[in-house]
Amino acid sequence: MTAPQAFLTEDGVARVLDATLARRLLGYVRPYRGLVAAAVTLLLLQAGLTLVGPLLTRHAIDVVLPAGDTGRLPWLAAAFAAALVAQFAASWGETVLTSRLGQAVMHDLRRELFTHLQRLPIATFDRTPVGRLVTRVTSDVESLNELFTSGVVAGLGDLFTLAVIGVTMLVVDWRLALATFFVIPCIWGVSHWFQRRVREAYREIRARLARLNAFLQERVTGMRVVQLFGQEGREAKAFDALNRDHLDVHLKSVTVYALYFPLIEVLTSVALALLIALAATRVGVGALGVGTVAAFLQLVRRFFQPLQDLSDKYNTLQQAMAAGERLFQLLDTPTDASGAFDAPAAAPPPPGRGVTVEFEDVWFAYRDEHWVLRGVSFRVDAGRTLALVGHTGAGKSTVVSLLLRFHEPQRGRILVDGVDIRTMPVHALRARIGYVQQDLFLFAGDLAANIRLGAPLDDAAVAAVAARVGADKVVGRQPLGWRTPLAERGASLSVGERQLLSFARALATDPALLVLDEATSAVDSGVEAEIQHGLAALMQGRTTIAIAHRLSTVTGADEILVLHHGQVVERGSHAALLSASGRDGLYARLWRLQVGPGDTPARPAA
Repeated sequence: MTAPQAFLTEDGVARVLDATLARRLLGYVRPYRGLVAAAVTLLLLQAGLTLVGPLLTRHAIDVVLPAGDTGRLPWLAAAFAAALVAQFAASWGETVLTSRLGQAVMHDLRRELFTHLQRLPIATFDRTPVGRLVTRVTSDVESLNELFTSGVVAGLGDLFTLAVIGVTMLVVDWRLALATFFVIPCIWGVSHWFQRRVREAYREIRARLARLNAFLQERVTGMRVVQLFGQEGREAKAFDALNRDHLDVHLKSVTVYALYFPLIEVLTSVALALLIALAATRVGVGALGVGTVAAFLQLVRRFFQPLQDLSDKYNTLQQAMAAGERLFQLLDTPTDASGAFDAPAAAPPPPGRGVTVEFEDVWFAYRDEHWVLRGVSFRVDAGRTLALVGHTGAGKSTVVSLLLRFHEPQRGRILVDGVDIRTMPVHALRARIGYVQQDLFLFAGDLAANIRLGAPLDDAAVAAVAARVGADKVVGRQPLGWRTPLAERGASLSVGERQLLSFARALATDPALLVLDEATSAVDSGVEAEIQHGLAALMQGRTTIAIAHRLSTVTGADEILVLHHGQVVERGSHAALLSASGRDGLYARLWRLQVGPGDTPARPAA
């Protein structure tokens, strides 16, 4: 699969047109058009109120004071104060509305990302560090918050403010206005340079942060191994190198900022100097009033503030674009079995009814044509038990992965009850299968929730399922019974206890097909005998596919398939594979290595 690879390498982000990204990002705002309209209205009100102070100043200096009408000054001061209060109220309201907008958009985006993550092919998670995916859903989404809270809406307000002040300056005195506008091309050139550099800097920052998170997540998860082998110093140096790299790219962005804002201040000062020089000559000949100059100085300050803010908003947009590129690459990654997840899950089959499973000339490779399975064909009828054995890497677990549609074969097909599983909704297929992994994953929560996992079972039913496989003894040893909270990944339980819970979880939905992947590899002989007794009854009427390294656990299987380098090299019952004609076969050699030269009585498969 080539699509997931696009966001696995953080440095290989293709440049996407800003307009394309912006349209997609703004699409998340459409459901909240009312909030946007209210916020824009308040911003327009603020823009209009910014003109009150300069115009009142001009009127006071050029009209009121020369006329000696000082009694009007308190009224002008009160009007100025009222305008400031109204401007404060509008600013407060706009901040509240845009903050709500940003949080609502982030909520929607996180939900969409998490839903999409759950639909991605398993191969994506095999190749992608968890820390990078966590960065996408958390840090990158957070980077978009500023875009919606103070970027888009506030940028519209700044544009309107610029237009209003610019028109007002032209109306008050067009000569002074043109002198002020003289530096705008220079500001545009500096801003363009800044925007290009800061976009590159933020892209590098996002890439380094993803690497840092991936490294941190992996080392924290594997802390026991790090400490066991005394690698703390080595890992600390590796982390320091990544951390230093992250710091260096941050310092690059700081350098860009440190150059940009002083340059804008210099250009603003140049504009003020031109304005004062031109105004002084005209005031001296009586062609211009002092009040107009004072008003113009205030207007110029208000005019250049939105220009600086717009550059900062564009910087926010660039930061959002760097994060948005990765978010949309993730969202654009094709999901597993397109459309299958949207179909309703089929109802579980009636208890006791097995299914027929058939592999027809199945070929599979994880990459290129390095075949892991080569023309594998077999059939297991309803209610029968099939065992898969062979050396490590022979392809046993791959068979199960293909049956569960974690991966898709490149050639051949897999049938369940005569239906190609690629034509079945994934939920409908997996609802019929009880899968017991070698390493069970337990979620945060209590024991009952981990067995139930959404199945419509009450506490009594959960307890009954647990008792059938001996998992009730695990519960009996816990201080709070079924309500005992578990540590992360079930670390508070032993490996054997977790495996007993995996049996209860698999059987909670009363599946038609049991898939057992080294199901008893982590339990002692006493517990294994108890599980075998429970499984013997549960497997009656159900189809079972069991993977085993310990051959003694599958001697009772109806048929045993021996895999070697991805091919079925032997098949038959335990007795047939150990018969005289097959004494030199691969199964016989494996048996002698594990058990010895003698045979043992058959026992139920696990």
